[in-house]
Amino acid sequence: MGLGELTKEFAKQALGNQVKDVVDALRPPELSKISDALGASHPAAPPQQENPCAVILGQLQAMQKALKDEEELVVLAAGASETLRVLEVFAPSWQVVVLTGIDADKNITRLICPVHSLQLTCKVMKTPPDVKATRIRFIAPRHKSE
Repeated sequence: MGLGELTKEFAKQALGNQVKDVVDALRPPELSKISDALGASHPAAPPQQENPCAVILGQLQAMQKALKDEEELVVLAAGASETLRVLEVFAPSWQVVVLTGIDADKNITRLICPVHSLQLTCKVMKTPPDVKATRIRFIAPRHKSE
């Protein structure tokens, strides 16, 4: 190894050590200590819980909004003994939903159930020619605090 190469090697090592020292000096000592200190002075906001009723209403409205004029959203709800085609979704509170629709015998029927047990089947269907598509009516709770 020549004198020039030896000098380059020493310079590399010296600069490398200096750069490492500078970078280490700029690095925080321990990130966990910093996050613990920040957490003590700024408590984290509690996680937002999703409102199942709002999510269901939002999904149904989004599906209906995306329909073309000749399409309709058919929403079916299975009750204890029968299936009903939903024409209106009324939420008197964020925990309870009242579904109004028509049963197999074309009787107006209401299904009242807690939101957490609600199961709906949704289909996009084409309407026959010269028939106006049916749209579901949505009525949300008046207050969000319930």
